[in-house]
Amino acid sequence: MQHIFIVNPTAGKGKVQNEILKQIEEYFADAQNYKIYITKKAGEGKEIAEREVKTGEPIRFYACGGEGTVFEILNGIIGYDNVSLATIPCGSANDFLKFFGDKELFLDIKEMVEGEPIFIDLIKANEFYCINQCSVGMDAIVAREMQRFKTWPLVSGSMAYKLAVIKVFFGKVGLKIKIMVDDIDKGIKDCLFAVCANGPVYGGGYTSAPYASPFDKKLDWLIVENMPKLQILSYLKKYEAGTHIGLKCCEYANCTNMEISADKPFPLNLDGEIIMRDNVRFELVSNAMQFIVPKSVAEKFKVEQDFSQKDLILNIK
Repeated sequence: MQHIFIVNPTAGKGKVQNEILKQIEEYFADAQNYKIYITKKAGEGKEIAEREVKTGEPIRFYACGGEGTVFEILNGIIGYDNVSLATIPCGSANDFLKFFGDKELFLDIKEMVEGEPIFIDLIKANEFYCINQCSVGMDAIVAREMQRFKTWPLVSGSMAYKLAVIKVFFGKVGLKIKIMVDDIDKGIKDCLFAVCANGPVYGGGYTSAPYASPFDKKLDWLIVENMPKLQILSYLKKYEAGTHIGLKCCEYANCTNMEISADKPFPLNLDGEIIMRDNVRFELVSNAMQFIVPKSVAEKFKVEQDFSQKDLILNIK
């Protein structure tokens, strides 16, 4: 098997990349079956992955960066059956890994190279594939601003998110969109957020979909109605803790697809990547990717893959 490490040197302000590179060189000191690429521009991770995957040999890709690096590599290798994907969390958040527990294990190259694959679901969002969460509304606008704040010295992913929230809070909030869930028309909603989730956490630690699991062949959807600004900050505290489910302003349930449209383009958040669209369809792709986790994590989740908390909450409003 070929091991290909694609390293984003700027992710997480470059705090752990040198240590990761040292571990890689030490582990593969007497081996030839590995490559290291250091990206120099946005989109290069996808280009490298597309080129390497076409060799046809078994490859394990390691996304050494943040959500953006994972997004690029995932969209470069999706559809090929000779690949698996691992994440080495060099970014400021790496929220998808929070589903699996301690991210320190994912920073151990030996643990990851000797890790095991587990099949996970993905979200197909128009022509893109996502591993964690997609959203529109105030949320996506915040994500766009968050990218700017993350370039500031000493600003972590969670702090960048909070700064972005404050900035957006003083502008216009809410987005009027037409929503369909499982091809059922939900009507036109004035939303603060609309989310489609495969994992529970995003935005540097906000538990928007506390029951989401990448194993259960379901997506979680959430619609949060717009509200007076004075209520938003109080709501966001619950949103961060994952205690917002069941509030009157929230509608939350499971689905296999969700479609959002509007009269004009709106910011669309795809695992932290922001694009403009006037329509997006989210679709479940079950067992879509072999995702590498440390052996101890694999043992735990292989036991749990056949059970989901969501079987107990098929429709929470």
